Amino acid sequence: MPHALLAVTARGLARLTPIDGGWDAALILDDATLQCVAVDPRDPSRLLAGSRGRGVWRSDDGGATWSDAGLPERDVFSLAVSPADGAVYAGTEPSKLFRSDDGGRSWRELEALRRLPSASTWSFPPRPWTSHVRWIAPNPRDARLLLVGIELGGLMRSEDGGASWEDHRPGAQRDVHALAWHPVATERAYEAGGGGAAWSRDGGRTWEPADEGRELHYTWALAVDPEDPDLWYISAAPGPRQAHGGAGGAAARAVGGSAGAEAGGARAHLYRWRGAGPWERLGGGLPQPLESMPYALVATSDVIYAGLRDGRIYASRDRGDTWAEEPVRGEPLAGLRALVLAGAPTASGAGR
Repeated sequence: MPHALLAVTARGLARLTPIDGGWDAALILDDATLQCVAVDPRDPSRLLAGSRGRGVWRSDDGGATWSDAGLPERDVFSLAVSPADGAVYAGTEPSKLFRSDDGGRSWRELEALRRLPSASTWSFPPRPWTSHVRWIAPNPRDARLLLVGIELGGLMRSEDGGASWEDHRPGAQRDVHALAWHPVATERAYEAGGGGAAWSRDGGRTWEPADEGRELHYTWALAVDPEDPDLWYISAAPGPRQAHGGAGGAAARAVGGSAGAEAGGARAHLYRWRGAGPWERLGGGLPQPLESMPYALVATSDVIYAGLRDGRIYASRDRGDTWAEEPVRGEPLAGLRALVLAGAPTASGAGR
């Protein structure tokens, strides 16, 4: 069965329904400030969407109706729902982490994150007076194990559901953009960051760089093959200006980027890591280079989706060997910031 998708765009949240070899896109939440979306894996009709300035929106009917979830902070950059126990997490700017144990109806801050020794050094370059929680990754099997990425500050780890934290993990990138766990080999964790990529084989305690064979080191989107923990994908650009600038500069600023982006395309590429590596640059139908940054990657057992900032979606059904652009009709997807499976255990954050 084809997958349905949710896309955060410059206009809001769109649902993509498979139709005639492509997609029919319909806007289900009109809010240009949206940054991220999460789907409750235990109840796929429950959706949460985070925004800059308007907090968290919550829907219990698949997006037909929405209400304010009442998060105390209003600038939300990341959301996640734990597959292990259903806890909802929200990450904000300034860097705070909140947890809800009732599906997003009420919240409490996990204050120990802000008491980490490195907290005073956290600083997001375009707004150096602040930082934000860019990504939240609950372990799919262990409800107590949690990874959080600060942009820019480090990769933090908790073994007690956020009551206490280990500071930035050895070997990981400090400029965290995306994190993931493998859904089956749950000791495996993965990171895409501003200086490269890294992965862990011991539940996120220690990390090792994964950069061999890749000439571009500003990595952004990340996806892992759900059946093979040694097979994963990232997007990369020469640097933040190329990734977030160019013709889409306004869209980039809307998701946290700098106003000084240089003209021109992203000059980005997709890469695949298999086994012991090294990274392989992917082509097979993809423009070389991509002039719009792949802000989102989604991998299932039979297809990989790449969502580009300009709204194009590419798909590969042979683990990245060949790609084809997927036709989209209906709601334009320009300014795409995040892409997730509808009704599957996944979460996403986006922006610079």
